[in-house]
Amino acid sequence: MGKYLPAQKRIVGVFGHHNSGKTTLLDAVLKNYYSGADRIGQRYLDSEPIEKEKAASFSNHITTVDFEDTRLYFIDTPGSTEFLGDLQTAINASDNILLIVNGTAGVEVSTERIWQMAREQNKPVIVFVSQMDKDGADYDKVISDLKEAFQDGVKLTPVQVPIGQGNNFKGITNVLLKKSFTYDVNTGKASEMPSLAPESQTWYDKYHDQAIEDIVENDEDILNKYFEGGEEAITTEELIKCLKKAVGEGTVVPVLIGSALHNAGIDRLMFSLKNYGVSPENSKYSNVNGETIENSDKFTGLIIKNAVDPFVGKLTYLRILSGTLKASDSFYVVQEDSNEKFSHLYIPRFDKNEEIEEASLGDVVVIPKLKNSKIGQTVVSAGQNGIVKVPDFPEPMISKSISPKSKNEIDKITGALSKLSESDPTFKWEFDPETSETVISGIGTIHLEVMTERLRKNFGVDFEIGKPKIAYRETIKRKTNAEYKHKKQTGGHGQYGHVKIEVEPLERGSGYIFEDKIVGGVIPKNYIPSVDKGILEAIKKGILAAFPVVDIKVILYDGSYHDVDSSDIAFQIAARSAFKIALESANPVLLEPIMKVDIFVPSANTGDAMGEVTAKRGRPLGMENVGRGLDKIMAEIPLAEMLDFSPRLSSITSGKGYFSMKFEKYMEVTPEIQKKIVAERQAEMAAEQK
Repeated sequence: MGKYLPAQKRIVGVFGHHNSGKTTLLDAVLKNYYSGADRIGQRYLDSEPIEKEKAASFSNHITTVDFEDTRLYFIDTPGSTEFLGDLQTAINASDNILLIVNGTAGVEVSTERIWQMAREQNKPVIVFVSQMDKDGADYDKVISDLKEAFQDGVKLTPVQVPIGQGNNFKGITNVLLKKSFTYDVNTGKASEMPSLAPESQTWYDKYHDQAIEDIVENDEDILNKYFEGGEEAITTEELIKCLKKAVGEGTVVPVLIGSALHNAGIDRLMFSLKNYGVSPENSKYSNVNGETIENSDKFTGLIIKNAVDPFVGKLTYLRILSGTLKASDSFYVVQEDSNEKFSHLYIPRFDKNEEIEEASLGDVVVIPKLKNSKIGQTVVSAGQNGIVKVPDFPEPMISKSISPKSKNEIDKITGALSKLSESDPTFKWEFDPETSETVISGIGTIHLEVMTERLRKNFGVDFEIGKPKIAYRETIKRKTNAEYKHKKQTGGHGQYGHVKIEVEPLERGSGYIFEDKIVGGVIPKNYIPSVDKGILEAIKKGILAAFPVVDIKVILYDGSYHDVDSSDIAFQIAARSAFKIALESANPVLLEPIMKVDIFVPSANTGDAMGEVTAKRGRPLGMENVGRGLDKIMAEIPLAEMLDFSPRLSSITSGKGYFSMKFEKYMEVTPEIQKKIVAERQAEMAAEQK
């Protein structure tokens, strides 16, 4: 293996809507430039059973291709924006965003979301219009759609135009190099034409001058040469250098074209990535204090993927941000406060990872069997502890309960869920002791379906899925008093505990307060904690539907004791019973969790989305236009109504809407809803007792 300098490396994230042709494009790249691949359309990177079954990518896949004197690391990403954790990680890990746009469909939902995410992270974008050979491909419409969708201060610059399109597609013309290339329909072999192809002349005339001007504007010296001597005064090398600068600064987004299935334009894509793609030495990362991470002898890396190999075990993928890493080194995982040792180092290949002795800035390496490593965490050499700044992962939006069909598989399912959560930071699971359920959470319906299929196919677990129970609460609406005397004689020492308490409601979110107002020693001080302990036990289950009781104050103001028969347990029992009596006369009510929801929808769908919020018993808090044709609706909506909100929003907005939510507060439910919840809860408890 030859040694590649940082300037000879490219890290390229490949993104696009489902069926845009991302994976087929990388198949073509592998077929051309890696001996282990023998044909296009094989889907070499989709390695999981569910990906092979559905012919779709559901996680990031990383592979390496060596082209001429350049090493390119490609990150193939899911086509659905429900896999936000993977997409966000890949964008952050990449120096170049290769955005694939279907030549027939144009700009789609995922195209816009990925563009927004890339711009937020200041990542340079190159667009590749795929499937130009498909019936219905329309180059002018795609360019028009791109310019309309991406208007935020960048120049969408067609660098290549087609030689025919649809069934007549033969190849490409580079409007900068003034060269045309045709491709054999059977072999994909490229041939340079002696002059510009007549079929591309109209497009060349339409886009050539504007492309030159878009590019030279980014370098004052070259711009002056252009003004003084015209295009002829600029060399090809100067033009490419200027384009590279413009791409890196994010002022120009070059548009390339091709057909991956017929291998057309793949060679020119690789040429483009090599010649004006951004190299790692020009990519900017910073720590959480805002300080730029400079390349130095001190090693810093970022964990960008965890995978479970059935033969090797856990594989951790690491991008090197500074310094070097050698096989048999060790490093420190900052967030885990853990030192990790390893004996082997690999670069990722699609078929069999290639073992190496040393890696440096801009390499992506694979390390097997690390114990403590999570996606987005920082690894450093000994003596350092800085943390690389990464975007916050979105919180899961949808949850379901999960239970193994056999109790013997409880340990198996929890182990599998732990491994899945390590591979996807937006997939979470927890056991809820309050509802005695294991709950899994993800970004959306498709995300959860894929994760559960992985659980079944990759780990061989059989389970049942259901709706999670909502963690309701109970409280009271008025002040009341209660008294209970626990007196029991069983021969020998008896039991005696007598308490008088006052219970009153508190402001929402106050929790539980206990106050001792005993005077004169009517209850000895050593039994006061027993009363508090008894009430704490009692508030775990209210009297309406056995949900925890919150936002109450309990005052112990009187009682009595017996010199012989009083005990800790007797006062606990008295306190629990007195509290239950108090609840019955204190007007108990149910509280439900309310979520703060931010909903993003196309402006044309705002009215329908607002109607859906109201239908979900939501309270709109406001609306604002956030640009790019999107409105943001702020609302408070009960969690119980959010369980099916994702598919409803998708239906209303044709898949273009999305939302985020977080817990806000508890609020009282209406009497009608309370009656329904109590009835359902009582039926559940009755069924559990059978």
